[in-house]
Amino acid sequence: MISIRGCHYRFRGEGDRAAVPVLDDVNIEVADGEFLCVLGPSGCGKTTLLRLLAGLATPTAGDVLIDGTPVTGPGPDRGMVFQDHALLPWADVLTNVAFGLALRNVPRDEREERARRLLDAVGLSGCASYHPRQLSGGMQQRVGLARALAIEPAILLMDEPFGSLDAQTRRALQEDLMRLHLAERKTVVFVTHSVDEAVRLGDRIVLLSPRPARVEAVFDVPLSRPRPPGLDSLPAFVELKRDLWIRLKSQPRATP
Repeated sequence: MISIRGCHYRFRGEGDRAAVPVLDDVNIEVADGEFLCVLGPSGCGKTTLLRLLAGLATPTAGDVLIDGTPVTGPGPDRGMVFQDHALLPWADVLTNVAFGLALRNVPRDEREERARRLLDAVGLSGCASYHPRQLSGGMQQRVGLARALAIEPAILLMDEPFGSLDAQTRRALQEDLMRLHLAERKTVVFVTHSVDEAVRLGDRIVLLSPRPARVEAVFDVPLSRPRPPGLDSLPAFVELKRDLWIRLKSQPRATP
């Protein structure tokens, strides 16, 4: 269980500049095995929220807890997938996927076996010896996902991982992610600015306000898993997208 309670965050001001408020009294609970999408306007603080969960930043006030324990830094219970995939350009794909395991001193044979298994799971079994520059953007994101899964985290944190991809590749990776989630039932917190993506992927959607972000609304996604055929034309899918768009369009502009 993830608990974000009364969470505030401010960027420190430089020189005489005042601190910039980013999160304002954010409260979110995420159940084990849930796929939670965090949706909001650009710059509202979605990535900051994810960094707090990852232990890469500390709240100015409030608490971030996992199973009742405060988050004080990164840990093996959480895997992170970034928008820019952040692969090691000098290392081959197998080494990239196994990188976190190497840091944990997992024996070479074991970590390479696990890396190969995950490359197969994400459809890259023939690319172990390739380098990132030899892969398309979508393939690089598959490597990033495999690397995050390699450490066998209970929680997967994803920061707009498909945002820079073309529509066809994005849809394919969404399908892959839903299949992996169904198989492994990891807790996923997925940040996105796409209404379609949030409805397509999430069990629930947290809608954040413009900065400083608060939880404006929480929507249940009334769609079964695996997602049914013809998803885009289902009334529940269409209606929830419409409701989210209405809420987003009615939001005030962010505080300067």
